[in-house]
Amino acid sequence: MGNLLYLIAVILVIGWAVGFFGYNASGIIHVLLIIAVIAVLLNIIRSSRA
Repeated sequence: MGNLLYLIAVILVIGWAVGFFGYNASGIIHVLLIIAVIAVLLNIIRSSRA
Protein backbone atom coordinates (compact mmCIF):
# COMPACT_ATOMS: atom_id res chain seq x y z
CA MET A 1 0.00 0.00 0.00
CA GLY A 2 2.89 2.36 0.71
CA ASN A 3 4.33 1.86 -2.76
CA LEU A 4 0.95 2.67 -4.26
CA LEU A 5 0.79 5.98 -2.36
CA TYR A 6 4.31 6.83 -3.49
CA LEU A 7 3.42 6.01 -7.11
CA ILE A 8 0.30 8.19 -6.93
CA ALA A 9 2.35 11.03 -5.44
CA VAL A 10 4.92 10.81 -8.22
CA ILE A 11 2.20 10.82 -10.88
CA LEU A 12 0.57 13.87 -9.28
CA VAL A 13 3.86 15.76 -9.12
CA ILE A 14 4.53 14.99 -12.78
CA GLY A 15 0.99 16.13 -13.63
CA TRP A 16 1.55 19.31 -11.66
CA ALA A 17 4.82 20.04 -13.44
CA VAL A 18 3.29 19.46 -16.88
CA GLY A 19 0.26 21.58 -16.04
CA PHE A 20 2.26 24.38 -14.44
CA PHE A 21 4.87 24.72 -17.16
CA GLY A 22 2.75 23.58 -20.12
CA TYR A 23 -0.59 25.23 -19.58
CA ASN A 24 0.20 27.73 -16.80
CA ALA A 25 -2.95 26.72 -14.95
CA SER A 26 -3.04 27.77 -11.33
CA GLY A 27 -6.10 26.32 -9.59
CA ILE A 28 -6.34 22.55 -9.93
CA ILE A 29 -2.63 22.04 -10.52
CA HIS A 30 -1.66 23.39 -7.12
CA VAL A 31 -4.29 21.20 -5.48
CA LEU A 32 -2.64 18.20 -7.15
CA LEU A 33 0.71 19.29 -5.76
CA ILE A 34 -0.67 19.56 -2.24
CA ILE A 35 -2.22 16.09 -2.50
CA ALA A 36 1.09 14.68 -3.74
CA VAL A 37 3.03 16.23 -0.86
CA ILE A 38 0.52 14.88 1.66
CA ALA A 39 0.78 11.40 0.15
CA VAL A 40 4.58 11.48 0.37
CA LEU A 41 4.47 12.67 3.98
CA LEU A 42 2.01 9.93 4.91
CA ASN A 43 4.27 7.38 3.27
CA ILE A 44 7.29 8.64 5.23
CA ILE A 45 5.39 8.65 8.52
CA ARG A 46 4.01 5.15 7.99
CA SER A 47 7.37 3.71 6.95
CA SER A 48 9.11 5.14 10.01
CA ARG A 49 6.60 3.44 12.34
CA ALA A 50 7.15 0.00 10.80
